[in-house]
Amino acid sequence: MEYKTIDCSERSMEEMQMLCGIDDENIKLLSEAFNGNIIVRSHAIKVEEPIFEAISTIIEKSFQMIETRDQLLKQDLHYLIQLEKKKILRSFSAKALSPIAKTRSGKLIYPKTIGQAKLCEAFKEKEIVFATGVAGTGKTYLAVAYAITQLKNESVKKIVLTRPAVEAGESLGFLPGDMKEKVDPYLRPLYDALHEMLGQETTEKLIEKEVIEIAPLAFMRGRTLNEAIVILDEAQNTTKAQMKMFLTRMGKKTKMIVTGDVTQIDLIKDKDSGLIQACQILQGIPEISIVHLGNEDVVRNPLVQKIIERYANVE
Repeated sequence: MEYKTIDCSERSMEEMQMLCGIDDENIKLLSEAFNGNIIVRSHAIKVEEPIFEAISTIIEKSFQMIETRDQLLKQDLHYLIQLEKKKILRSFSAKALSPIAKTRSGKLIYPKTIGQAKLCEAFKEKEIVFATGVAGTGKTYLAVAYAITQLKNESVKKIVLTRPAVEAGESLGFLPGDMKEKVDPYLRPLYDALHEMLGQETTEKLIEKEVIEIAPLAFMRGRTLNEAIVILDEAQNTTKAQMKMFLTRMGKKTKMIVTGDVTQIDLIKDKDSGLIQACQILQGIPEISIVHLGNEDVVRNPLVQKIIERYANVE
């Protein structure tokens, strides 16, 4: 079998180590994905000729990611492999994946896919953003990260996080405890994101001061929300009436972000979902962006993507 060589002499040893991964796990992943041999010798990478073009493109884009983020995660490599197999990798630019926030420890938060980058751009440019996509595409996490950044920059005075408290009904009466105890379990993903961005103590202080408000969707009725970022999570489980009610709460200098997964509707009838209706009837309004994230935007364990695809085939 003929081999061709990729010259990486301009790369540092640290960059080469990031590219190859621990025990060359990244090289093994590439070899398995394209069913060909890849041999690394210091700063030279020898690749079997049939897969040379694909591998050289992935390695070029991998180094772009290393330059941009100073790291290359295994899930990043999985994503690049997907793009190459779809013949769209050459148009990908890691520089488009600029950071949108920092965690409390100072770690930069980046969009990790083209779809996520498009979503983050929509956050900056539009007044209302609908983000739909399967589990693991980072919809809620990126929305909260963006909102925290805007709060720190004093671009808004308040963050409001809301979701249907109990899927398909918000029937809280039968649950034990006071209202906070009834609602909190359904809002846990929002708390988790806040704790990562701000820490638990700071989050609790801001909630106590009502700078951050976390409440079930039913509590939005009758209000006008000004100078705020308002995030509606799990929006696939809002009814059409609830969605209209929510969107009309918008006041001055307010941005709304609506996230949901239309493959996980818990309403009795899927067609009653306010998210599906809103995405249909609000298309074309310049101030509104509707971003659909696909399986290729899943950023959890790569196995999650395979599970989602299998279930999609069955359903």
